[in-house]
Parts: sequence; structure tokens; C-alpha cells
Amino acid sequence: MLTAEQILASQKANVETLFGLTAKAFEGVEKLVELNMTASKAAIAEAAGTTQALLSAKDAQELLALQAAMFQPLAEKTASYSRHLYEIASGAGAEFGKTFEAQAADAQKKFLAVVDNAAKNAPAGSETAVAVFKSAVAAGSNALESVQKAVKQASDVAEANFNAVANTAVNAAKTTTTTRAKR
Repeated sequence: MLTAEQILASQKANVETLFGLTAKAFEGVEKLVELNMTASKAAIAEAAGTTQALLSAKDAQELLALQAAMFQPLAEKTASYSRHLYEIASGAGAEFGKTFEAQAADAQKKFLAVVDNAAKNAPAGSETAVAVFKSAVAAGSNALESVQKAVKQASDVAEANFNAVANTAVNAAKTTTTTRAKR
């Protein structure tokens, strides 16, 4: 049986977890706002410089060369922005994942304690039913662990793919810029 103190302690822990997750969420939003402010300031400063350079071009050849020279840094900055955005999102997701895993492990431990307590107080002759129930709980725990591992692996693969695509885009921009500059 759960006592009032146990219920109160559980509710207190849940509230602390909620406030902790809320703080992490706001931390992620702050990082996102900071990233966007930095990117916006840089874009405005760059636009001013680019406009001045384009307006001072003497002929079409110089204009095309300026345009080609701007393409690669733009691709690199876009890839960098995307990486930062991904890092913020994956960091926040990892924090939420850790909290979920800790909460799930704690809930599982409490549930197993209840099952063990019920097994101790079970009437004589119900040992088989208790063993089957414990086996089902263990199978459920194993399934949850397998799902968590699969999600982690999928997340790692997605991160590797993201990095590969970003690197490919930057390299393609370098190749395009080099090709245009040679013309």
C-alpha cells in the first residue's frame, strides 16, 4: 500500500522534474534566439557589404566574379547555421530523453517493488501465476530497453546523415565556386 508520504514525495519529484524540463526547454529557446539574432546581425552586415561591392563593380565580368565569390561563403554559413540549429535541438532532445529514461527506470523499480510485495502476500498456490506475471513484466522491460536502443541508433544514424549532407553541400558549393571563378 502506498502511504500519503510516498504519494507526496512522488508528486514533489514529478513537479521538480517538470520544472527542470521547463528550464531546459527555455534554455534551448534562449540558444535558438541567440543563434537567430547573431545570424540576423551577420546577414544585415553582409548584405550592406555585398551591396557596396556590387554597386562598385566596373563591368559584368567583375559582377559575375563577385557573385561567384559570394556563393561558397553563403553555403558554408547556411551549413553552419543548420549544424548549430541541429545541435540545439538534439541537445534539448537528449536532456528530455535522459529525464524520460530516469523516470521510466524509477517507475519500473517502483512497479517491481509493488509486484514483489504482492507476490509475498499472494495466497498459497498462486506461485505459478505470480511467476508468469513477473516473466511478463521482465519481457516488457526488455522490450522497452530494445526500443530505447533502437531509437538511440536511429538518432545516431540521422546525425551522421545530416553531417554528411551538410559536408556534401559545402563541398558542392566550393566546386561550383571554383568552376565559375575559372571561367
